[in-house]
Amino acid sequence: MNLLRNRRLWVVLAAGIGLALFLGMAARNGLGFPLDDAWIHQTYARNLARNGRLEFTPGVSSAGSTAPLWTLLLALGYLLGLPYLFWAYLLGGVCLVWLGWSGMRLWRALWPTQANRDWLAGIVLVLTWPLLWAATSGMETLFFAAMGLQLAAWYAELATNGSVSWQHVARLGFFSGLLILIRPDGLGLLLLIAAGLLLLPVSAAERLRRGGLLVGTAVLPLLPYFLFNYWTSGTIWPNTLYAKQVEYAAALARPFGGRLAQLLYLSLGGPASGWRGISSPHLLLLPGLIVAAWQAVRADWAQRRLLYLLPLLWAGGHVLLYAWRLPVTFQHGRYLMPIMPVWVIYGLAGWVLVLLYNSSESTRTLWLGQQVARLSFTIIMLFFLLQGALAFATDVAIVEGEMVTVAGWLAIHTPPDALIASHDIGAIGYFAERPLLDLAGLVSPEVIPLLNDEVAMANYILDSEAQYLVTAPGWPYTQIVNHPSTLLRFTTDFAITREQGLNNMTVYQLLVP
Repeated sequence: MNLLRNRRLWVVLAAGIGLALFLGMAARNGLGFPLDDAWIHQTYARNLARNGRLEFTPGVSSAGSTAPLWTLLLALGYLLGLPYLFWAYLLGGVCLVWLGWSGMRLWRALWPTQANRDWLAGIVLVLTWPLLWAATSGMETLFFAAMGLQLAAWYAELATNGSVSWQHVARLGFFSGLLILIRPDGLGLLLLIAAGLLLLPVSAAERLRRGGLLVGTAVLPLLPYFLFNYWTSGTIWPNTLYAKQVEYAAALARPFGGRLAQLLYLSLGGPASGWRGISSPHLLLLPGLIVAAWQAVRADWAQRRLLYLLPLLWAGGHVLLYAWRLPVTFQHGRYLMPIMPVWVIYGLAGWVLVLLYNSSESTRTLWLGQQVARLSFTIIMLFFLLQGALAFATDVAIVEGEMVTVAGWLAIHTPPDALIASHDIGAIGYFAERPLLDLAGLVSPEVIPLLNDEVAMANYILDSEAQYLVTAPGWPYTQIVNHPSTLLRFTTDFAITREQGLNNMTVYQLLVP
């Protein structure tokens, strides 16, 4: 137990070094979040702490939050009077350590003969730069990943021990429900756990009882959320799910096979586009992942169970789901980050299996090759750690230089009751606290059918009571901007955004009757 505690401390130390590097790089230009969506969570959380209601605009209930459990945790910081950046980074750091520890636990459950190497999974996880980016993003991504790995580890321990009590099933069910409250995507893991329990060798009546208990305890924490969404918007799922699919309809029009291959390759550590290059060091673990996956298929097929394959099916199903409904790669593939830990753990395990197999006939040349491979992976991982920290600093700078800057201008130069039309509403909602017409459909679901019709959207904005339009990088709203009665009031003129090939955010005053 002391050795395990020490190995856990190594993971804490590694996570602390990674977090310090990321935040230290960003602090040179000012700390913040690397995407506007994090400010949406902050706005929901602050309003929840202030008013006790889930709403983006004070006084208007909203079914726009896809992560209500994350919102609750952020709101706790406001209730405690803690600085919001400190609290968000602290939660992200805790989730990063939890992810490392959950990865170690899953490793021990699946490969007990290699339990003393669990630290390898923990340290590589917390130093994989996309996961560090997620930890410092102010988003729910790593909370979801850590909870998912924890559930997979609990299930693996239960399946290998063969002793399944009702408490174990209830725990799996309840926390699976909480996982869905972090992100609706968690439904996939719940279904896989249900399938795994059904495959365990028990009577049909016992299978039925376990299935009912699992589903019942999972639904328990979800009922208030479903009822709130239905009461607010008429659907049990948040508006964002529907808005994103309409907004990225062009991506959905591409052949499914190409979408799936692109997202799968990105999740494995490849670049966001094309087949050449590498975006994360865990792509080097791909041969080990293939070995571990083949071993998993053989082992589970031989015993007609779902044990080694469950995390792999969860990860693969997650990629499949996004290829089907939301095939986007922006923001370093943030929607795919929750399942990257699975590829990392199995990739490492596969390489360990290969190296141990070859070590039985070890030669000096083979030994030297193994040391070179280990050293090379370590150097490349540290190189990408630095590159990830630089990317995080750039992302934060853009959000601060564009979204937060515009929000500050609006707070000073517009009336408190001015209706602002904007595609990026997070920082504006948080800092300006003005009524908003959300052009992405999060808190204004009536615009969702118009997202792919530029003319209809422009007419809708002009016919609304919006007094100002805020254009976003990549969203110029040309028809409105070029209207003779539209006045340019402010532009950020932020150089880094232009270097990325995007337009600066600009505020226009709408004078059209």
